[in-house]
Amino acid sequence: MKTHKNLFNEICSFQNLWYASRKAKRGKSSFDYVQRFEHLLETELLQLRRELLACTYVPGHYKEFIIVEPKVRMISAAPYRDRVVHHALCNVIEPLFNRSFLLDSYANQAGKGVHRAVDRFQWFAQKYRYVLKCDIRKYFPSIDHSVLKSIIRKKIACARTLSLIDTIIDRSNNQDPVHEYFPGDDLFTPFERRRGLPIGNLTSQFFANVYLNQFDHYMKEEQGANGFIRYVDDFVMFADDKEELYRLRSCAESFLASLRLCLHQTKSLIHKNSVGVQYLGYRIFPDYRLLKNESIVRYKRKIKKMVISYCRGETSLERVRSSIHGWIGHATNANTFRLRKAVLESAVFTKG
Repeated sequence: MKTHKNLFNEICSFQNLWYASRKAKRGKSSFDYVQRFEHLLETELLQLRRELLACTYVPGHYKEFIIVEPKVRMISAAPYRDRVVHHALCNVIEPLFNRSFLLDSYANQAGKGVHRAVDRFQWFAQKYRYVLKCDIRKYFPSIDHSVLKSIIRKKIACARTLSLIDTIIDRSNNQDPVHEYFPGDDLFTPFERRRGLPIGNLTSQFFANVYLNQFDHYMKEEQGANGFIRYVDDFVMFADDKEELYRLRSCAESFLASLRLCLHQTKSLIHKNSVGVQYLGYRIFPDYRLLKNESIVRYKRKIKKMVISYCRGETSLERVRSSIHGWIGHATNANTFRLRKAVLESAVFTKG
Protein backbone atom coordinates (compact mmCIF):
# COMPACT_ATOMS: atom_id res chain seq x y z
CA MET A 1 0.00 0.00 0.00
CA LYS A 2 1.37 3.40 -0.97
CA THR A 3 2.01 5.81 1.90
CA HIS A 4 1.89 9.59 1.57
CA LYS A 5 4.39 12.07 3.00
CA ASN A 6 4.82 15.86 3.06
CA LEU A 7 1.12 16.66 3.56
CA PHE A 8 1.31 19.05 6.50
CA ASN A 9 2.25 22.25 4.70
CA GLU A 10 -0.68 21.77 2.35
CA ILE A 11 -3.03 21.26 5.31
CA CYS A 12 -1.74 24.45 6.97
CA SER A 13 -1.67 26.64 3.87
CA PHE A 14 -3.75 29.80 4.17
CA GLN A 15 -5.62 28.88 0.99
CA ASN A 16 -6.64 25.50 2.40
CA LEU A 17 -7.67 27.00 5.74
CA TRP A 18 -9.75 29.63 3.94
CA TYR A 19 -11.44 26.93 1.85
CA ALA A 20 -12.04 24.91 5.03
CA SER A 21 -13.70 27.92 6.66
CA ARG A 22 -16.08 28.22 3.68
CA LYS A 23 -17.08 24.58 4.15
CA ALA A 24 -17.49 24.92 7.92
CA LYS A 25 -19.71 27.98 7.40
CA ARG A 26 -22.24 26.28 5.10
CA GLY A 27 -25.72 26.32 6.58
CA LYS A 28 -24.52 28.07 9.75
CA SER A 29 -24.03 31.69 8.66
CA SER A 30 -26.73 32.96 11.02
CA PHE A 31 -25.08 31.64 14.19
CA ASP A 32 -23.36 34.21 16.41
CA TYR A 33 -20.15 32.20 16.83
CA VAL A 34 -19.79 31.91 13.04
CA GLN A 35 -20.36 35.64 12.53
CA ARG A 36 -17.75 36.47 15.19
CA PHE A 37 -15.21 34.21 13.48
CA GLU A 38 -16.08 35.66 10.06
CA HIS A 39 -15.75 39.24 11.34
CA LEU A 40 -12.04 38.57 12.04
CA LEU A 41 -11.62 35.84 9.45
CA GLU A 42 -8.08 36.64 8.30
CA THR A 43 -6.84 37.09 11.87
CA GLU A 44 -8.48 33.85 13.01
CA LEU A 45 -7.08 31.82 10.11
CA LEU A 46 -3.57 33.23 10.50
CA GLN A 47 -3.66 32.41 14.22
CA LEU A 48 -4.79 28.86 13.47
CA ARG A 49 -2.00 28.54 10.91
CA ARG A 50 0.62 29.73 13.40
CA GLU A 51 -0.59 27.26 16.03
CA LEU A 52 -0.61 24.35 13.60
CA LEU A 53 2.87 25.09 12.24
CA ALA A 54 4.28 25.56 15.74
CA CYS A 55 2.55 22.35 16.94
CA THR A 56 0.85 24.32 19.73
CA TYR A 57 -2.70 23.81 18.44
CA VAL A 58 -4.95 22.32 21.13
CA PRO A 59 -8.61 21.46 20.38
CA GLY A 60 -11.24 22.97 22.63
CA HIS A 61 -13.94 21.26 24.66
CA TYR A 62 -16.99 19.69 23.05
CA LYS A 63 -20.49 20.89 23.69
CA GLU A 64 -22.64 17.83 24.33
CA PHE A 65 -26.37 17.35 23.94
CA ILE A 66 -28.74 14.40 23.76
CA ILE A 67 -31.11 13.59 20.91
CA VAL A 68 -33.87 11.02 21.39
CA GLU A 69 -35.01 10.44 17.80
CA PRO A 70 -34.66 8.09 16.04
CA LYS A 71 -32.79 6.73 19.09
CA VAL A 72 -31.11 8.16 22.17
CA ARG A 73 -27.62 9.37 21.28
CA MET A 74 -25.12 11.90 22.57
CA ILE A 75 -24.09 14.44 19.92
CA SER A 76 -20.83 16.34 20.40
CA ALA A 77 -20.23 19.73 18.80
CA ALA A 78 -16.62 20.88 18.53
CA PRO A 79 -15.77 24.60 18.83
CA TYR A 80 -16.08 26.34 15.48
CA ARG A 81 -12.33 26.98 14.99
CA ASP A 82 -11.75 23.24 15.52
CA ARG A 83 -14.31 22.47 12.82
CA VAL A 84 -12.27 24.62 10.43
CA VAL A 85 -9.20 22.52 11.27
CA HIS A 86 -11.19 19.31 10.72
CA HIS A 87 -12.19 20.50 7.26
CA ALA A 88 -8.63 21.57 6.47
CA LEU A 89 -7.33 18.13 7.44
CA CYS A 90 -10.02 16.25 5.53
CA ASN A 91 -9.56 18.42 2.42
CA VAL A 92 -6.09 16.92 2.06
CA ILE A 93 -6.29 13.37 3.42
CA GLU A 94 -9.83 12.33 2.40
CA PRO A 95 -8.99 11.93 -1.32
CA LEU A 96 -6.07 9.66 -0.39
CA PHE A 97 -8.39 7.23 1.38
CA ASN A 98 -11.50 7.64 -0.79
CA ARG A 99 -9.71 6.05 -3.75
CA SER A 100 -9.54 2.78 -1.82
CA PHE A 101 -13.18 2.77 -0.64
CA LEU A 102 -15.53 0.24 -2.19
CA LEU A 103 -18.12 1.42 -4.70
CA ASP A 104 -20.79 0.13 -2.32
CA SER A 105 -19.62 2.13 0.69
CA TYR A 106 -22.05 5.05 0.73
CA ALA A 107 -21.63 7.18 3.86
CA ASN A 108 -20.10 10.65 3.94
CA GLN A 109 -18.66 10.72 0.43
CA ALA A 110 -19.35 13.13 -2.42
CA GLY A 111 -21.80 11.62 -4.89
CA LYS A 112 -22.91 8.92 -2.45
CA GLY A 113 -25.37 9.12 0.46
CA VAL A 114 -28.57 7.50 1.74
CA HIS A 115 -30.56 7.67 -1.49
CA ARG A 116 -27.80 6.08 -3.57
CA ALA A 117 -27.52 3.31 -0.97
CA VAL A 118 -31.28 2.73 -1.05
CA ASP A 119 -31.26 2.57 -4.87
CA ARG A 120 -28.49 -0.01 -4.71
CA PHE A 121 -30.36 -1.99 -2.04
CA GLN A 122 -33.43 -2.19 -4.25
CA TRP A 123 -31.30 -3.27 -7.21
CA PHE A 124 -29.89 -6.16 -5.17
CA ALA A 125 -33.36 -6.96 -3.79
CA GLN A 126 -34.52 -7.59 -7.37
CA LYS A 127 -31.65 -10.07 -7.92
CA TYR A 128 -31.61 -12.02 -4.65
CA ARG A 129 -34.23 -13.68 -2.42
CA TYR A 130 -32.71 -12.90 0.98
CA VAL A 131 -30.79 -10.14 2.72
CA LEU A 132 -28.74 -10.25 5.91
CA LYS A 133 -29.02 -6.92 7.75
CA CYS A 134 -26.24 -6.26 10.24
CA ASP A 135 -25.65 -3.54 12.78
CA ILE A 136 -22.47 -2.98 14.82
CA ARG A 137 -23.24 -2.51 18.49
CA LYS A 138 -22.31 0.96 19.79
CA TYR A 139 -20.07 1.60 16.81
CA PHE A 140 -18.76 5.10 17.49
CA PRO A 141 -18.20 4.47 21.24
CA SER A 142 -16.42 1.20 20.36
CA ILE A 143 -13.85 2.52 17.85
CA ASP A 144 -10.48 1.65 19.34
CA HIS A 145 -7.96 4.51 19.18
CA SER A 146 -4.88 2.30 18.80
CA VAL A 147 -6.46 0.24 16.04
CA LEU A 148 -7.62 3.39 14.21
CA LYS A 149 -4.18 4.99 14.41
CA SER A 150 -2.50 1.86 13.06
CA ILE A 151 -4.92 1.77 10.11
CA ILE A 152 -4.25 5.43 9.30
CA ARG A 153 -0.48 4.86 9.44
CA LYS A 154 -0.74 2.32 6.63
CA LYS A 155 -1.69 5.21 4.33
CA ILE A 156 -0.04 8.31 5.85
CA ALA A 157 3.65 8.63 6.72
CA CYS A 158 3.83 12.39 7.34
CA ALA A 159 4.87 12.78 11.00
CA ARG A 160 3.30 16.19 11.63
CA THR A 161 0.04 15.19 9.91
CA LEU A 162 -0.09 12.05 12.06
CA SER A 163 0.56 14.17 15.15
CA LEU A 164 -2.42 16.40 14.28
CA ILE A 165 -4.62 13.35 13.65
CA ASP A 166 -3.53 11.81 16.96
CA THR A 167 -4.33 15.08 18.75
CA ILE A 168 -7.86 15.13 17.35
CA ILE A 169 -8.42 11.45 18.22
CA ASP A 170 -6.89 11.74 21.70
CA ARG A 171 -9.02 14.80 22.55
CA SER A 172 -12.24 12.89 21.90
CA ASN A 173 -14.67 13.34 24.76
CA ASN A 174 -15.90 10.39 26.83
CA GLN A 175 -18.48 8.23 25.08
CA ASP A 176 -20.82 5.52 26.36
CA PRO A 177 -18.72 2.90 28.17
CA VAL A 178 -18.08 -0.31 26.22
CA HIS A 179 -16.49 -3.24 28.04
CA GLU A 180 -16.15 -6.08 25.55
CA TYR A 181 -13.55 -8.84 25.75
CA PHE A 182 -11.76 -10.18 22.68
CA PRO A 183 -9.27 -13.02 22.13
CA GLY A 184 -5.98 -12.30 23.91
CA ASP A 185 -7.46 -9.83 26.42
CA ASP A 186 -6.74 -10.10 30.12
CA LEU A 187 -9.09 -8.98 32.86
CA PHE A 188 -8.12 -5.31 32.60
CA THR A 189 -7.68 -4.86 28.82
CA PRO A 190 -11.17 -3.42 28.05
CA PHE A 191 -10.66 -0.79 30.76
CA GLU A 192 -7.15 0.20 29.68
CA ARG A 193 -7.76 0.84 25.97
CA ARG A 194 -8.97 4.25 24.80
CA ARG A 195 -12.15 4.02 22.73
CA GLY A 196 -14.82 6.20 21.19
CA LEU A 197 -15.19 9.03 18.68
CA PRO A 198 -17.65 11.92 19.11
CA ILE A 199 -20.75 11.63 16.95
CA GLY A 200 -21.22 14.87 15.02
CA ASN A 201 -17.57 15.50 14.09
CA LEU A 202 -16.54 15.64 10.43
CA THR A 203 -13.36 13.78 11.32
CA SER A 204 -15.31 11.13 13.25
CA GLN A 205 -17.46 10.41 10.20
CA PHE A 206 -14.37 10.13 8.03
CA PHE A 207 -12.45 7.97 10.50
CA ALA A 208 -15.49 5.71 10.85
CA ASN A 209 -15.32 4.99 7.12
CA VAL A 210 -11.57 4.41 7.23
CA TYR A 211 -11.93 2.04 10.20
CA LEU A 212 -14.22 -0.36 8.31
CA ASN A 213 -12.69 -0.09 4.84
CA GLN A 214 -10.53 -3.19 5.21
CA PHE A 215 -13.60 -5.06 6.48
CA ASP A 216 -15.47 -4.07 3.29
CA HIS A 217 -12.68 -5.44 1.10
CA TYR A 218 -12.43 -8.63 3.16
CA MET A 219 -16.15 -9.41 2.85
CA LYS A 220 -16.42 -8.46 -0.81
CA GLU A 221 -13.15 -9.78 -2.22
CA GLU A 222 -12.09 -12.61 0.09
CA GLN A 223 -15.46 -13.98 1.23
CA GLY A 224 -17.39 -13.41 -2.02
CA ALA A 225 -20.15 -11.18 -0.63
CA ASN A 226 -21.10 -9.86 -4.06
CA GLY A 227 -24.31 -8.21 -2.88
CA PHE A 228 -22.72 -5.99 -0.19
CA ILE A 229 -23.62 -2.45 0.94
CA ARG A 230 -22.35 -0.46 3.91
CA TYR A 231 -23.59 2.85 5.26
CA VAL A 232 -21.51 3.82 8.34
CA ASP A 233 -22.03 0.79 10.65
CA ASP A 234 -25.16 -0.58 8.93
CA PHE A 235 -24.21 -3.16 6.34
CA VAL A 236 -26.23 -5.67 4.33
CA MET A 237 -25.40 -8.76 2.28
CA PHE A 238 -27.63 -10.47 -0.28
CA ALA A 239 -27.88 -14.09 -1.43
CA ASP A 240 -30.37 -16.66 -2.68
CA ASP A 241 -29.27 -19.14 -0.01
CA LYS A 242 -29.75 -18.57 3.73
CA GLU A 243 -26.84 -20.88 4.55
CA GLU A 244 -24.53 -18.62 2.54
CA LEU A 245 -25.69 -15.64 4.58
CA TYR A 246 -25.10 -17.51 7.84
CA ARG A 247 -21.56 -18.25 6.64
CA LEU A 248 -20.98 -14.60 5.72
CA ARG A 249 -22.29 -13.48 9.10
CA SER A 250 -19.82 -15.79 10.86
CA CYS A 251 -16.97 -14.40 8.73
CA ALA A 252 -18.07 -10.85 9.49
CA GLU A 253 -18.16 -11.51 13.25
CA SER A 254 -14.63 -12.95 13.18
CA PHE A 255 -13.14 -10.05 11.21
CA LEU A 256 -14.95 -7.40 13.27
CA ALA A 257 -13.53 -8.97 16.44
CA SER A 258 -10.04 -8.20 15.07
CA LEU A 259 -11.16 -4.54 15.03
CA ARG A 260 -12.56 -4.93 18.57
CA LEU A 261 -16.15 -4.58 17.34
CA CYS A 262 -19.26 -6.71 17.95
CA LEU A 263 -22.39 -7.30 15.92
CA HIS A 264 -25.71 -6.33 17.48
CA GLN A 265 -27.18 -9.82 17.80
CA THR A 266 -30.86 -8.83 17.86
CA LYS A 267 -30.46 -6.51 14.85
CA SER A 268 -28.35 -8.80 12.64
CA LEU A 269 -31.00 -10.95 10.99
CA ILE A 270 -31.93 -12.50 7.64
CA HIS A 271 -35.02 -11.16 5.85
CA LYS A 272 -36.96 -12.13 2.75
CA ASN A 273 -36.82 -9.31 0.20
CA SER A 274 -40.28 -9.96 -1.22
CA VAL A 275 -42.02 -8.88 2.02
CA GLY A 276 -40.15 -5.56 2.23
CA VAL A 277 -37.12 -4.75 4.38
CA GLN A 278 -36.49 -1.64 6.46
CA TYR A 279 -33.23 0.12 5.61
CA LEU A 280 -32.03 3.71 6.11
CA GLY A 281 -35.49 5.11 6.77
CA TYR A 282 -37.36 3.24 4.02
CA ARG A 283 -39.26 -0.04 3.71
CA ILE A 284 -37.86 -1.43 0.47
CA PHE A 285 -39.61 -3.93 -1.78
CA PRO A 286 -38.12 -5.26 -5.02
CA ASP A 287 -40.41 -3.01 -7.11
CA TYR A 288 -41.27 -0.06 -4.88
CA ARG A 289 -40.45 1.52 -1.53
CA LEU A 290 -42.25 3.32 1.29
CA LEU A 291 -41.20 5.53 4.18
CA LYS A 292 -40.92 3.85 7.55
CA ASN A 293 -43.99 4.48 9.69
CA GLU A 294 -41.82 5.77 12.53
CA SER A 295 -40.27 8.44 10.31
CA ILE A 296 -43.71 9.56 9.11
CA VAL A 297 -44.97 9.92 12.68
CA ARG A 298 -41.77 11.71 13.65
CA TYR A 299 -42.04 14.28 10.85
CA LYS A 300 -45.74 14.91 11.51
CA ARG A 301 -44.79 15.68 15.10
CA LYS A 302 -41.96 17.93 13.94
CA ILE A 303 -44.10 19.90 11.50
CA LYS A 304 -46.72 20.55 14.22
CA LYS A 305 -43.98 21.97 16.42
CA MET A 306 -42.77 24.17 13.54
CA VAL A 307 -46.29 25.55 13.00
CA ILE A 308 -46.46 26.59 16.67
CA SER A 309 -42.91 27.92 16.68
CA TYR A 310 -43.50 30.01 13.54
CA CYS A 311 -46.79 31.33 14.92
CA ARG A 312 -44.95 32.54 18.04
CA GLY A 313 -42.18 34.11 15.98
CA GLU A 314 -39.56 31.70 17.36
CA THR A 315 -38.42 30.42 13.96
CA SER A 316 -38.03 31.94 10.52
CA LEU A 317 -39.80 31.09 7.27
CA GLU A 318 -36.38 30.27 5.83
CA ARG A 319 -35.82 27.50 8.38
CA VAL A 320 -39.35 26.18 7.85
CA ARG A 321 -38.79 26.00 4.09
CA SER A 322 -35.41 24.33 4.55
CA SER A 323 -36.92 21.63 6.78
CA ILE A 324 -39.86 20.98 4.45
CA HIS A 325 -37.69 20.88 1.33
CA GLY A 326 -35.34 18.45 3.07
CA TRP A 327 -38.21 16.14 4.01
CA ILE A 328 -39.73 16.34 0.52
CA GLY A 329 -36.34 15.38 -0.93
CA HIS A 330 -36.25 12.36 1.35
CA ALA A 331 -39.89 11.39 0.76
CA THR A 332 -39.78 11.67 -3.04
CA ASN A 333 -37.35 8.76 -3.10
CA ALA A 334 -40.30 6.54 -2.14
CA ASN A 335 -43.86 6.08 -3.39
CA THR A 336 -45.27 8.91 -1.28
CA PHE A 337 -47.26 11.33 -3.46
CA ARG A 338 -50.48 11.01 -1.42
CA LEU A 339 -48.58 11.02 1.86
CA ARG A 340 -46.71 14.22 1.01
CA LYS A 341 -49.94 15.90 -0.04
CA ALA A 342 -51.71 14.89 3.18
CA VAL A 343 -48.86 15.96 5.47
CA LEU A 344 -48.26 19.33 3.84
CA GLU A 345 -51.92 20.26 3.35
CA SER A 346 -52.44 19.96 7.09
CA ALA A 347 -49.63 22.43 7.89
CA VAL A 348 -50.68 26.09 7.80
CA PHE A 349 -48.03 28.63 8.83
CA THR A 350 -49.35 31.97 10.06
CA LYS A 351 -47.89 34.63 12.34
CA GLY A 352 -49.51 35.33 15.67
